Amino acid sequence: MCMKKKYVIGNWKSNKTKKDAQKWFAEFADLYTPVEGLEVIVAPSFICLCSLSEYVQALEIKNLSLAAQDVSPFPKGSYTGAVAADMFREMVEYVIIGHSERRRYFHETSQDTANKMAETVDAGLKPIVCIDQPYAMSQLTALHDIDCEEMLLAYGPVEAMTARIPELPDRVAEATEFISQVHPKRPVVYGGSLMVENVDAYVVLPQLSGLFVGQSSLDAETFAILCNKVGKTVR
Repeated sequence: MCMKKKYVIGNWKSNKTKKDAQKWFAEFADLYTPVEGLEVIVAPSFICLCSLSEYVQALEIKNLSLAAQDVSPFPKGSYTGAVAADMFREMVEYVIIGHSERRRYFHETSQDTANKMAETVDAGLKPIVCIDQPYAMSQLTALHDIDCEEMLLAYGPVEAMTARIPELPDRVAEATEFISQVHPKRPVVYGGSLMVENVDAYVVLPQLSGLFVGQSSLDAETFAILCNKVGKTVR
């Protein structure tokens, strides 16, 4: 029987200095128990990525990768303030694309998301594409033209993130099944107000390939507990 690979993605958003970030990884390395078949992905802020890529490599945490929280929809060139996908290649393996906060606060469009996906894949990086309601169908349709076998889909209902209440497990299972029908070969993770206290009901859902957390990734001990819980479900 083939092992189903699982993922835990931690998105730090706009938090942590370089010193804070290095301290976090040092603590996490002591608390996390790596498991074959589980990949841990951490997305620090842009300002931390350059130094962290070398620091994390030196720690030799097994099956841990870094991700960029966003990427420019344009290639390298005269785009002040933008970070092109090519510029991330030596620092990260993954890029988060289409997060609801990018659409809500930065007014990103579906075309922006499509351009970012194309730039990410062309640079040889793996996209983590965020899917939410009520835009799930249009977001999923846009993926048909993207050829990337290692794409991850992150289902994160906006209501769960803004109200700080996770979507009920049975509804998460239904949404994940719908996404898998449209894109049957893509692993789907769930994110939305997950904490140590409520995560057990989600890590056991057979439809899910893992978790996508924000606030719960800011504390190294909390994140390590979450990762270890998911690790116990890998088989």
